[in-house]
Amino acid sequence: MSIGSRTHEEFMEEARAFHGYPAPGLIIGGYMVELAKRHMPDGVLYDAVSETAHCLPDAVQLLTPCTFGNGWLRVLPFGIYAVTLYDKATGEGVRVELDNDKLEPYDAIRSWFLKERPKKEQDTERLQAQIKEAGESILSFRKVRIRQDMLGHRSFGAITRCPLCGSHYPASYGGICRSCQGQSPYEDGPGFALSQQPRMPAPVPIPVEEAVGKHALHDMTQIIPGKEKGAAFVAGQELSAGDICRLQQMGKNRVYVQENTPHPEGWVHEDDAARGFARLMPGDGVEVEAAPREGKVNFRATRDGMLLVDTERLERFNLVPDVMCCTRHNYSVLTAGTRLAGSRAIPLFLSRPGFLKALSVLEDGPLFKVVPMRKAKIGILVTGTEVFQGLIEDRFAPIITQKAQQHHCEVVKTLFAPDDADLIVRGVRDLLDAGADFIVTTAGMSVDPDDLTRKGLTEAGLTDTLYGVPALPGTMTLIGRIGGAQIIGVPACALFFKTTVFDIILPRMLAGVPITRLDLAKIGNGGLCMECKVCTFPKCPFGKV
Repeated sequence: MSIGSRTHEEFMEEARAFHGYPAPGLIIGGYMVELAKRHMPDGVLYDAVSETAHCLPDAVQLLTPCTFGNGWLRVLPFGIYAVTLYDKATGEGVRVELDNDKLEPYDAIRSWFLKERPKKEQDTERLQAQIKEAGESILSFRKVRIRQDMLGHRSFGAITRCPLCGSHYPASYGGICRSCQGQSPYEDGPGFALSQQPRMPAPVPIPVEEAVGKHALHDMTQIIPGKEKGAAFVAGQELSAGDICRLQQMGKNRVYVQENTPHPEGWVHEDDAARGFARLMPGDGVEVEAAPREGKVNFRATRDGMLLVDTERLERFNLVPDVMCCTRHNYSVLTAGTRLAGSRAIPLFLSRPGFLKALSVLEDGPLFKVVPMRKAKIGILVTGTEVFQGLIEDRFAPIITQKAQQHHCEVVKTLFAPDDADLIVRGVRDLLDAGADFIVTTAGMSVDPDDLTRKGLTEAGLTDTLYGVPALPGTMTLIGRIGGAQIIGVPACALFFKTTVFDIILPRMLAGVPITRLDLAKIGNGGLCMECKVCTFPKCPFGKV
């Protein structure tokens, strides 16, 4: 048996020099790579994909120009012993796999492959002899085509400096490096940054009796259960003899005062930090509620609309030590004046480098904004022969009308159509002619032979179609466009359930938020309605992402 131009024994020695020892997986990988190479057209430039990180990638690097370093070898962590060589330009290639169905004559290989016994109990000489005897006979191959999005040079893109640890890394990895995100392999913290964070020496407290005439270093909170929570004393306030008893009632027997703790060089007070965050966090439709207190600042909506949160950058900000920001759920529908987010510095003082690191995450734009929701002119098309012929009373139009009016939309016309694709097309066109810029169809979305609404919409010119949402109730919801009009197909379950996918998707469409298959996929986490006896939507987890 030979592996390309090498004898079996020669390749084993190359494997020993490169890999440390002639691992069985690497030797079998040699046969796999050579089989793939023989079935590739002459002269073609190819890339490689290994579906396991164990041994097989080394065979690719030994026998082809494809390596980790030049980016021509991609390793997918599937745990499948398979390798593919494919044309860099077209994606046409050959996939070779170690075929378990062909291992019956080779018990040592089968036992090794299926991990039937520990490595130390394997008969290595017998295993290697069977690998040489079997050669390519234990492999299967077939032609494949690599997805277009996996073709081409995979550039890291721009390089940026991590605001936490100072290391340089690809900006596409996020606002801070992966080490500081928690992926560091080192024992001294999730990332280099945490072990490097400077800590300010603790302020020295004094007894409250000695604080008369001095000034509070920070806001001091008083909590009266069930009544109030707020700053009873604010930073810089002069403490009087009359304040001593009140402080003691608050459980403050010792306090920090400015006179005993001068503002340290290189450190930022919690309120100053909050002011810095307040300047950069809010976008359109958002304002600061009030001046920071206790190192905290809150934000509210200045108009009715939908809250949009840059969730990725919010996570990056919260990865910075000693700061925090929290928001209401992304895509929440708000009225003007509603509180939507809060942020604060966690310790009394932030190191200036730490403060600047937090600000650097915010430099690319606001974390949240409130966008207005348009007042659409809605046309309703109720489908179903039983309703069209008057065999049953329609109950759909009132439901859709009520939900449209909740969002200040106008229903310009309601039509009925039987389960007939041509008549559904006519109904859609009549609604468009009536001035509808948003069409809601009802029922006809399932797999029954009489359910022709989706077919009718397609024949009416439906584009940008997304059908099926991982949520219950309302899985068979459809969205798309016909010309400039938005379309949503509501399945029949909305007749029974008070809240469905329609209630999740409609506000986003009115806010002009692009909806992709990925956006719908994310609804699956939280997409199961609990069918509460008293529905409290949207004040419940349903559809929250």
